[in-house]
Amino acid sequence: MPSNPPRTDLAAFAHALAARLPGGAWITTYARHGEYPEQIRTTEALWDVGAVGYAATNFVLGHEAVLARADGARLLIFDRALRTRQFMVGALQPDAHHDAFHLVAEPNGITVPADPARAAAQVARRLLPRYEAALRQVRHNTAHPVPRRPAPPVTAGNVSMAWYPDGAVGAVTGIGDATGLLYSHGFQYHPYDRMFLLPASYGDREQIARVQAVSQQLARIGVGVTVRPALTAPIPASRPARPPAPAVTSPSR
Repeated sequence: MPSNPPRTDLAAFAHALAARLPGGAWITTYARHGEYPEQIRTTEALWDVGAVGYAATNFVLGHEAVLARADGARLLIFDRALRTRQFMVGALQPDAHHDAFHLVAEPNGITVPADPARAAAQVARRLLPRYEAALRQVRHNTAHPVPRRPAPPVTAGNVSMAWYPDGAVGAVTGIGDATGLLYSHGFQYHPYDRMFLLPASYGDREQIARVQAVSQQLARIGVGVTVRPALTAPIPASRPARPPAPAVTSPSR
């Protein structure tokens, strides 16, 4: 794993940046890391799926600075590899249950120049608005958890499916061989709902065609499919709910 040789000006830069950031007083903490595992305690909380997250995962940082605000906002600052006049600034996740992050977009970080005034202007304009919006959403989700779709009951030897008011088709099964077929026909596993979902974006006709196709392939391996009308779900419908339909079972062979 490549090393990012620590520079001497990170701590001073972090203090100067903190003094210029809006939103209240920011407290700076500086730490050096002799080995890669020492940085993981901080970088594993990085709220980033872009370049900043990649750099923090793939380089030995050597040292870091964390800026913290009284409302729980925290920013991680470290050297940008091979760019001696730039730093990387990333948002850190708040201390919240993982369910609270459901459907919250990562705020991601940015690269800033080593000039504190210019860097503060860029952080205030490009990073903090995204970060603060994401923090508000996590707090809202903590106070008002997003309801999960009620999963259809798992039936031994079968795949159970159900239509939902927002147009998605859910599927649950305890059969390992069935999951690959669900994936190949457009179903995606959603950890929050704990089921496979066929997105509503396919449209009714395409969804029906995919359900029929996967049912036929599952029948060939001796797995039946039970399709039920949507269970009452405490989630807002993005389009009219499907009319009730009788349960249809394809027999196992």
